[in-house]
Amino acid sequence: MTERSEVGTAVLRVLQTADPASKVMAARQAAREWRLGKLSHEFSDMMPDMPARPEQPALLRPRDMPRRGTGTSVPRRIALIHALAHIEFVAIDLAFDMIGRFGSEFPRAFTDDWMRVGAEESMHFALLDRRLREQDSFYGALPAHDGLWDTAKDTAHDASARLAIVPMVLEARGLDVTLETVERFKQQGDHLTAKVLNRIYNDEIRHVSYGTKWFEYACRRNNQPPYDHWKQLVKTHFKGGLKPPFNDSARQAAGLTQDYYLCVE
Repeated sequence: MTERSEVGTAVLRVLQTADPASKVMAARQAAREWRLGKLSHEFSDMMPDMPARPEQPALLRPRDMPRRGTGTSVPRRIALIHALAHIEFVAIDLAFDMIGRFGSEFPRAFTDDWMRVGAEESMHFALLDRRLREQDSFYGALPAHDGLWDTAKDTAHDASARLAIVPMVLEARGLDVTLETVERFKQQGDHLTAKVLNRIYNDEIRHVSYGTKWFEYACRRNNQPPYDHWKQLVKTHFKGGLKPPFNDSARQAAGLTQDYYLCVE
């Protein structure tokens, strides 16, 4: 009988792949091999502090990023698609790092869920990169910032903190703003990008639900009150506070009720 590779090794391969197209392929392969039972639920490999990054885009501090503006020109539209593509690119690594760094602390179903997230984030990135190429651009043509990974580094020590901040704050914020962005693309006649963003929106509801599900699992295991513990983690690890408007219906569908995010200072 052939010995199975560890899922942690497959995850590490994704994180160590810099080229965007190759990272998408590695993510899909890892998810497929896990689904087919070709990977063991073992985590011997250490996860890197920082995943491999391509030479482009240039990564700037958030305050140094050029402003996109609010107009309807094609360059501004491309800049927005590029920013969204970068978010999805980093989200691939966030999903796989979630598995490799914290998977041993949870049942196999945790890896099931975040493998699905990783595969879907890779698909989201590929769809947005295709939209860039269809408009004579590409991912890497513009600068981007790496603030999302700063959050990963800040929560690398604590699964509950990572779950509280990445899916339950950052991805939940995507639920708050994506439908407005969809309408903006429709108004500009870009119905293809609007369709892509609608698909991403629906998938992200599920991603936030996985975050809420496993955060509450960890709270039950550790005998911690979920709402109060979440609010404390947000105060500790998320700078700037939570700001409305909130998409209450989408958050509710993801299990992220108002008990979590209202009345957070």
